[in-house]
Amino acid sequence: MKKIVAGALLGVLMASSAMAGNIGVSMANSDTFLTVLRKGIEKAAGDASQPVQIEIADDDVQKQLSQIQNFIASKVDAIIVNAVDTSATAPMTKLAIDAGIPIVYVNRQPADVDALGAKGAFVASDEVESGTLQTKEICRILGGKGDILVMVGDLANQAAVQRTKDIHDVIATPECSGMKILDEQTAAWDPVKAQDLMTNWMAAGHKPAAVIANNDNMAIGAINAMKSAGWDMKDVVVGGIDATQEALAYMKAGDLDVTVFQDAFGQGAGAVDAAVKLAKGEKVDAKVWIPFQLVTPENMDQFVTKN
Repeated sequence: MKKIVAGALLGVLMASSAMAGNIGVSMANSDTFLTVLRKGIEKAAGDASQPVQIEIADDDVQKQLSQIQNFIASKVDAIIVNAVDTSATAPMTKLAIDAGIPIVYVNRQPADVDALGAKGAFVASDEVESGTLQTKEICRILGGKGDILVMVGDLANQAAVQRTKDIHDVIATPECSGMKILDEQTAAWDPVKAQDLMTNWMAAGHKPAAVIANNDNMAIGAINAMKSAGWDMKDVVVGGIDATQEALAYMKAGDLDVTVFQDAFGQGAGAVDAAVKLAKGEKVDAKVWIPFQLVTPENMDQFVTKN
């Protein structure tokens, strides 16, 4: 079992008045964005002298469930979960609540988000904003018309479903109704799968005005495929979401046109804050939103080093 422990937070730190006891954290994986989120958790915990134990589930639902069970058995005072599968969170929620342990979901909205109760919370950014900001900007660049290809994230993840719905909702508006989806397929958040998907689309004869991806990793994969095929990136608008440092480098090079800053670090800090408060019996909003921000070549410099 992969394990990352904020070692400096153990031992003598138990004496700190800011602490809520031990907090167990289960992360879905260690991709670019979630690594930043994890660092946000570690930094916030360190600043608060709060012991945390972080486990990586390697995108395995059963492994994540086992991690939750182990946290409960070790009598942690709160649990933070970045869900592998947002449709499979109910059993984890029940285990924690039945044990009287607060549970905080972060970044990925659990299917049972409205049933978490007084000892549960969800900390993230409102996904309705992400795909909406992204697609409205691409619509503006295209002048409201053009053929588009849509790269969808992991369909087991609520964010992928919502961001894709956002795209459809925006192009259904009068000012963007000239945009037409040529095809829409999942690349599971992965740049390699996205590169393969884009290569297949090009082989099928698709020549889009824009590629809209549910995250930056897939946008980068699409860009790599187009550049390998000799396409001029000035002819295709490409949009992602997350504003990762790698994505901003592609934007600086003129290859990525649009992304949306999702504050991974802030979400991690917000999750720690909520877990500490719930462990102490304090009230926390059921949903804690960290705002999204549109990123373009004109304002990208202010987001460098943030994610």
